Amino acid sequence: MAWKIFSRKKNTGYEENVKAAREAGGGELLPAQDTRAAIEELSQVVKNDPEAVEIYLALGNLYRSQGEIERAIQIRNSLIVRPGLDRKFKARALFELGRDFRRGGFLDRAEKAFEDASSSGYDSAPIQSEMARLAAERGGYEKAADAYGKLGLPLPQANNLVRLAKEYFSEGKESQAHRSLRHAIRAYPGAIEAWLEQLIQAYKAGNTRRLGDILKDALSKVAPELRFVLLEGLVQEMNRAEKSISQPLADHTEWERAAPDKDVATVVASTLEGQEPDVLLLYYGAVFFLRVGKREEAKDWLEKALVLQPGFWLARLELFELSKVDQTLTPFFKEQLDFFMGHARNVRRFYCRRCGLKRDQIFFNCPRCRSWHSIAYRTDFSQ
Repeated sequence: MAWKIFSRKKNTGYEENVKAAREAGGGELLPAQDTRAAIEELSQVVKNDPEAVEIYLALGNLYRSQGEIERAIQIRNSLIVRPGLDRKFKARALFELGRDFRRGGFLDRAEKAFEDASSSGYDSAPIQSEMARLAAERGGYEKAADAYGKLGLPLPQANNLVRLAKEYFSEGKESQAHRSLRHAIRAYPGAIEAWLEQLIQAYKAGNTRRLGDILKDALSKVAPELRFVLLEGLVQEMNRAEKSISQPLADHTEWERAAPDKDVATVVASTLEGQEPDVLLLYYGAVFFLRVGKREEAKDWLEKALVLQPGFWLARLELFELSKVDQTLTPFFKEQLDFFMGHARNVRRFYCRRCGLKRDQIFFNCPRCRSWHSIAYRTDFSQ
């Protein structure tokens, strides 16, 4: 268990205990039960040795990871006001206080704490990273992108440039938006969010030729394990358009020039045919065929996907659905089958390769562990 790594005796393996406490405190992935137990154990260590500042800081990190922000803040403040505290420990306590405030949503206080940590001599790189994140959370995407660029972190730089582009699009500033997207791709050529936004804008403009060109370029630049995000994102956007148009009182302005599904399916399938065989590309090709009623083409692509990966459950599900029309089913059996098929389609298809978080919507930055581009597709139901 996590709490057994800590010793009550400072003179036996003390440095190892401090290191273990620091590592446990910095993580966000401990199960809740283990984290709670570690908190209790660390509290006892601190109680027995109040000068173990490293362990005290780790205790605060554990409180923060549990969402107990007030207790984490109390620990930092008790250190900061401690007489004779070494300057480097005070600087670190201020830095962690800033992270506590940011986690609690007190962004102004977080900025002040980071500034104080900087004045106390704390390492500038992590402070700059936190300030960049603060800027992004406040909607200052241009400032955040610039900060991440200076830190040599092109992926979050590109992500914030895409968010800036979306803001420009919403304000009708299309030239600035497209410029921001191009800048994002120059900063990080594998930025799936930037390529996806370009695809969406081409779709909304009704420019299927450009959509095909962008998709072809994107498939060559994006990491192979992430290419499905481009197609899933486009499908989700088309679903949004379909849902909006089906509502008589909704504002359809956004979709007035959107490309017809038939044209999109044709250009997507044509582009995917030029790629090396890939189970997810074949699956999504079938998805686009199904949108426009091309059942035989969809069946063919699904069968090819299962040749590459026989255990791909969702491809089998769609093939089973296509075969229903050839079967004689009683009304009761058909009702039960439709019920289970509907639930199976709602299974969360995406997960984070790092922490295992499951989602039914695509993401670029994991909501739990904050890792970038860690999304994966659950081709195996056990994933």
